Amino acid sequence: MGEVRSYNKISDLLKSEDLGNQVHQDSDFTINRLEDIHPRPTKSPTFRANYYSFVLVQKGSTDYSIDNRKFSTKGRTLYFTNPGHLKSFHIREVSHGFIITVSENFLKEFIHRDVFDEFSFLLTEIVPPCYLDEHRFGELYALAEQIIIEEQKNTVLKHKIVSSFFLVFLLKVKEYLLKDRGFKMEYDRDSEIVNRFKKDLEKYFRKLLNDSKGQKEIPQVQYFSAQQQLNPSYFSTVVKTKTGRTANNWIHEKMLSEAKAMLTQSTNPIKEIAYSLGFQEATHFSKFFKKYVGKSPVKYRKDP
Repeated sequence: MGEVRSYNKISDLLKSEDLGNQVHQDSDFTINRLEDIHPRPTKSPTFRANYYSFVLVQKGSTDYSIDNRKFSTKGRTLYFTNPGHLKSFHIREVSHGFIITVSENFLKEFIHRDVFDEFSFLLTEIVPPCYLDEHRFGELYALAEQIIIEEQKNTVLKHKIVSSFFLVFLLKVKEYLLKDRGFKMEYDRDSEIVNRFKKDLEKYFRKLLNDSKGQKEIPQVQYFSAQQQLNPSYFSTVVKTKTGRTANNWIHEKMLSEAKAMLTQSTNPIKEIAYSLGFQEATHFSKFFKKYVGKSPVKYRKDP
């Protein structure tokens, strides 16, 4: 396998790999009809998508892989994937339905800051496709129809309205997964390690941001490996192998995600935000932020 490209947006994937019709993307949330973006059978190279995808297949046939797992779709299929995995797909018969893509930032800003508490299935490494009955599929399909109508409008409240419908969509998906006896989260040992790491990461930052009196420290890889009683080197290897990103990358991206949310959703001073994230000096936080984002916290707050 040659170089595997990573994409932060579905628009970049479609444009770079020539997999179908290009789409316009002006936010971290997209919804498109499958038949519009893939109007003919096509086969993708292996790639890494750094966003969540929810796919509703009304009809059509596609084989897809996530890491070393292979799956197939048919009529009334629902499946989703989360960021960081090696993915590929082969559309054998043009599929009709919807694909929704969303970033963690969007989930935190428009769904709920603690979105992974309510929707812990989003942290699952790999979820097999769900083959729904006509009623359940119809409910999700109707919600997707409403979302795409609202998404195409240019109104001040568009994002709030879209996110409200998407919240119901997520609740319905959760409801189906809980009721479906055939739904099994088949972890291997490595997947359990990554899944636990993601939950520990959420838990650490929750405590970091909510504990106003405790000592603030920037999280280290050794802390998370110790939570699972694992050698730090082995732990890091598993995370890198399974997700394509180092544990430090995950920690930094989580820190940046929380920083961006506080910069855009609060008026807290930069110094206070820096301290709440574990930085002892605001200058260190500003250098860290600018290194990865390309602009200072002050400039980002003015122009995200």
